[in-house]
Amino acid sequence: MKTKDFKNELNAKSVEELNKDLVTAKKELFNLKFQNATNQLENTSRIKEVRRNIARIQTVIAEKANA
Repeated sequence: MKTKDFKNELNAKSVEELNKDLVTAKKELFNLKFQNATNQLENTSRIKEVRRNIARIQTVIAEKANA
């Protein structure tokens, strides 16, 4: 259910907002990878979740560009 809500939220946003979210998600992914490399990350599944969110955002941006 959480994923559907996230997708609906993304579809409601404009391309500019999606690009801002994409930059934020990429920064978060970088920080998570850095924490993982220095053994400071406790929840490693968050990396996978953020990667998937980045892919979802990029998919919605591509859909809006093709429409």
